Amino acid sequence: MKKPHIPLDQIRAEVEACRKCALCEGRTQIVFGVGNPQARVMIVGEAPGKNEDLQGEPFVGAAGQYLNELLAFAGLKREDIYIANVLKCRPPGNRDPQPEEIQLCTPYLREQTRTIDPEFIVTLGNFSTKFILKTDVGITRLHGKLQRAGKFKVFPIFHPAAAIYDRSKRDVMETDFRTLGALLAETPDPKSIEPAKREPEAEQLAFGGEEA
Repeated sequence: MKKPHIPLDQIRAEVEACRKCALCEGRTQIVFGVGNPQARVMIVGEAPGKNEDLQGEPFVGAAGQYLNELLAFAGLKREDIYIANVLKCRPPGNRDPQPEEIQLCTPYLREQTRTIDPEFIVTLGNFSTKFILKTDVGITRLHGKLQRAGKFKVFPIFHPAAAIYDRSKRDVMETDFRTLGALLAETPDPKSIEPAKREPEAEQLAFGGEEA
């Protein structure tokens, strides 16, 4: 039996009340996610940074500006997609997410994904890629190659911040976003097809260790 979808506002309220780990003590505000709730493409990053913590929105600042440029290579705009992170609170000093933090926080991401029901999940960086695909293989080997996690098409790409620190990655990232655009163009958006003409929905299988 499929789990019912939870409205995004309800999930947000649960995150705002969350005190499961110590990250809640240092946050200015949660960084829940933003974008089109009917998006065909959901982008999943790693964790909020300083600017995200202050503004309450993922991918702002330099990395966010570069992400906007990259989206254009795929024929996308920010308003077309939904963006969220593995963690909803900023780790101190922008350190990497810890395994226990990921375990405690990612049920919210699963519920967001179930509600938005994207066709593509674009994972940016190692932590989101390894979580969604349940793999130990790093982003260097997986980027730009279409994967599957249950019903979802998963397309791993380097984190935009990586290209800010290492400009040699820019050509690779732009190529990967062009590939994403080509994949989107290959088939019509399933959500634009009349319900009566859609293929029966596949069982919502797992990513990150649980049914998604």
